[in-house]
Amino acid sequence: MEPVIQGLLLVLDPFNIALIFGGVVIGVIVGALPGLSSPMAVALLLPFTITLDPVPAICMMAALYCAGTFGGSITAILINAPGAPPAAATAIDGYPMAKRGEAGRALGMAAVSSVLGGIFSLVVFLFAAPMLAQVALKFRPPEYFALTVFALSMLATISGKSSLRNLIAGAFGVLLGTAGIHLTTGVERFTFGFYEMTEGISFIPVLIGLFALGELLGQSQSLKVAYERITSIVIKLPSREDFRKVRWTILRSSFIGTFIGILPAEGATVAAIMGYNEAKRWSKNKEEFGHGAIEGIAGPEAANNAATGGAMVPTLALGIPGSGTTAIILAALIMHGFRPGPYLMLETPHFIYAIFGAMLLANFMFLGIGLGGAKLFARITLIPRQLLWPAVFVFSMVGAYSFASSIFDIWVMLVAGMVGFLMKRHGFAPAPLVMGLILGKLVEESLSQSMIMFDNNWFRFFESPIVNGFFLMTALGLLWPVIGPLVKRAFGAIPRAP
Repeated sequence: MEPVIQGLLLVLDPFNIALIFGGVVIGVIVGALPGLSSPMAVALLLPFTITLDPVPAICMMAALYCAGTFGGSITAILINAPGAPPAAATAIDGYPMAKRGEAGRALGMAAVSSVLGGIFSLVVFLFAAPMLAQVALKFRPPEYFALTVFALSMLATISGKSSLRNLIAGAFGVLLGTAGIHLTTGVERFTFGFYEMTEGISFIPVLIGLFALGELLGQSQSLKVAYERITSIVIKLPSREDFRKVRWTILRSSFIGTFIGILPAEGATVAAIMGYNEAKRWSKNKEEFGHGAIEGIAGPEAANNAATGGAMVPTLALGIPGSGTTAIILAALIMHGFRPGPYLMLETPHFIYAIFGAMLLANFMFLGIGLGGAKLFARITLIPRQLLWPAVFVFSMVGAYSFASSIFDIWVMLVAGMVGFLMKRHGFAPAPLVMGLILGKLVEESLSQSMIMFDNNWFRFFESPIVNGFFLMTALGLLWPVIGPLVKRAFGAIPRAP
């Protein structure tokens, strides 16, 4: 009990609280700007923490990490420009809600869901870190391959009306992910003589182009159409009935996000995809998804923020980063003289509780910013489109360039914008393409590593119960539209006891 008290007292120091609040504000702003990301912000913050004591330095980074994950939902909901890859799932239903004048309701739900998911994962992080870290160690490349295939199978139902179109878009995204030098063999693929293509196509400019620029081109066709939005509805926050409706969605997504976050290198994007898909699978109103379902916001937001606490488990308990941002936090720990892993938990348990307290405090801070600022953020939708969308275009250009300081990324964004515009015209949703691009690299790398381990023997995949479980869930998910009616018919034919 004494380490808990020591850790919490460290966090409650006024100087540390000020740094945590600064990290939250920076995280929300960075997360909301398309093209900027939490790993980039934490990396830029790292040199400035050298002169700080270890506790305030790591606490500020952890706070920025939590808030940055939530910040991406703001622009995803308001202008269909996800500030971070995990927010792409939030945009599917968040932006339709903003278009019909319910931006405040959508932003409020995103804030509350993010906080509840984050708190859930932190409680797990506090009480079950050593045990869950051991589970994460059982995941080898074959298990990661099966998990990523399962995530890819969810693209069929993630958005849009046509599962076939979703799978085609997802497959095209996976194809784009193969561009560049193959890490295992060193073979150059689909570079077309461009040096910038050797490292592959970055998903950040593609994300910005498909969503923000694609929407801009779509809006340009309807500039003369007047939208009537009542201000009182735009700034209205979620009701008690909304929270009652999504309570099980948030709990389910919190479990999913925490588990995915614990797995090294999977991160919040996979968690958001699964959170959204499971929210749709268990919803009684599946037809609302893609048109502004409140559950379509609660699911991915709870999952992606739960992944932040989950990602800290292998980082602190094993010294294995659970995401890109925690890899930088891990470097900061080493820089400040700590040994991440079991020794950290044995020698300085109060430091673990200080990080827990900082992340918990950060969640409550960005809840205040999210709910308090929701009404202000929501008024962005009242700005005339002739002024709003040129500003979005400028920010998109800046965001695409700032990711790698490359003019090539701007061209990628412009091409992706045209592709996104054409996809929407022909009934294809952009989200599966982005998810396919992100997951494609993971599935290819884990497959290559697995085949090396198995000496090209495919049948050895089925030696792992975890792999078999994920393959079974993938098959059930893809075949459920055919199997589901047969199962319901079979159970319906069984006579019930009087």
